[in-house]
This record gives sequence, C-alpha cells and structure tokens, in this order.
Amino acid sequence: MTADESTIPADGRAPGYRARHTLPLRTELVRQSKRRRTHLALGFLAALPAILVLAFTIGGTETSSGTTNLIDLATSGGVNFTVFTLLMSVGFLLIVVVALFFGDAVASEASWSSLRYLLAVPIPRSRLLQQKAIVSALLSVGALMLLFAVALAIGTAVYGAGPLVTPFGDSLGYGKAVGRLALALLYIAVNLTWVAGLALLLSVLTDAPLGAVGGAVMVSILVQILDQITALGSWRDYLPGHFSFAWSRLLAPTVDWHDIVIGSFSALAYGTVFAVIAWQRFAVKDVTS
Repeated sequence: MTADESTIPADGRAPGYRARHTLPLRTELVRQSKRRRTHLALGFLAALPAILVLAFTIGGTETSSGTTNLIDLATSGGVNFTVFTLLMSVGFLLIVVVALFFGDAVASEASWSSLRYLLAVPIPRSRLLQQKAIVSALLSVGALMLLFAVALAIGTAVYGAGPLVTPFGDSLGYGKAVGRLALALLYIAVNLTWVAGLALLLSVLTDAPLGAVGGAVMVSILVQILDQITALGSWRDYLPGHFSFAWSRLLAPTVDWHDIVIGSFSALAYGTVFAVIAWQRFAVKDVTS
C-alpha cells in the first residue's frame, strides 16, 4: 500500500469531504437569483401596484349613489390599497410564483442535463433536495414581502396614511393595520406551503419544468373550482385551498382565529405530505439527465 492509498478513508470518500458542506445555500441562492425567471417574477410583482394605481387613475370609479365599492375602498388609503393588492394576488398570482420557484427547482436541473453531475460531485440527494427547497422558500417569501412592501409604499404615497376601512364600516388605525397586515402576510406564506410541496413533488417526478409548474397551477385551479361547489358541503373544508382567504379575519377589530388556525394546519399538513413523498421518490429515482 502506498502512502497516498493509506490516506484514503475506508468508505472511499476524498479526504476532507463533508456532505453538509456541499451545495452551500449562498451559492444556490446567488445562482437562482441570477436567473431570468427570477428577475421576471420579482419584477412583475414589484410593478403590479404601480399598474393598479395607473388603472385606477385612468379608469376612475363608477359608484352608484349611496354605495361604496371595492375600488373606492382601495383608493381610500395605503393600507386599503395593500389589502386590495393582496386580494387580487392570493387566488392565482402568488400561487403561480410559488409554483414557479418550487416546480423549477429540480426539474430545471434535469432538463439541462446537470442533475446527474450535481449528484456526482457528490451531493447527497437529500442534501440537494433540502437546499433547493430552502432557496425556493426564501425566494417565495422574498417575492411576497416585495409585493407587500411596494404596495404599501406606493399606496401610502398616492392615497395617504388613512386608517384601514372594511366594507362593514370597521376601521383600524394605520399603524395597527400595518401590524395586522404583517400577520396576514405570514398566514398567506404558511397557506401557500401546500402549493410549494406539490410543486416540489412534481419537480421530482418530471424532467420538464413547465410540466411541474403548470401541474401545480392546474391543481390549484381545480381545487378552487371544487371549492365553489356548495353541494360538497363540509367536504370543502378538507380542500387545501379552502381557507386561502382566512387572512382577512385579521383585519377585523376582533380577530376570529378559528379559520386561521385550521387553514394553517391544513396547508402545513398537505405541504408536509407532498414534501415527504417528494423526498422518498427522489431518493430512489433513476437519474439519467
């Protein structure tokens, strides 16, 4: 046995190799942040509040005598404008953004034929999936916070720092309303975990990023359609997106936590199940690309 051979560990690993040091979060985050799809997604979210303000300015409002519509409320103050922006985004736009980041995580590497090279570094499969999921979560949360911050800043600058007013006549001061909206943002992020888990699972199952992203979006649309079928009764409570708008409960003077707690538990449960299945499938997947 030579001196060089005596320094090689019995398990065949290179000297100094540490699995937990492979694919650092910073490296993957910088890599994903430089991608065009990230720039487009974040850019559109940042531009959306300005587009809404422009639409309100050009179109104006058509209010019937003695009534107040949603547009009137949206233009009555910065926090109201932020609430309107979130209402318009939660049902579809934010789902697309989360599905984009998570659905593209693994499938894009397979489509580029770089996945097998990453695993040959070697990066353990569980480590690769973990780092991809964490970076996707950071980008998704960052996108949500960007939309919130830009909407609040533009809304306050254009419509003022008035109190939050609901269609039922309830109101909250500006500072308290911003705090409630921050909690609402947290709930929205938690409620989207089922979309993240599903998109990650589809990203593991397919080598086509568009298929993973589109599949998660299509499932969310199907869930929303089923949720509108009142004949299903209480069965709708078991749909993952049934409580997606429960965050609006946080805007009332007295918060009703029931739907918020149930919605959070439901989304986390679905997201966990999807993520576990994704991990199991990826652990035994025959990677050829």
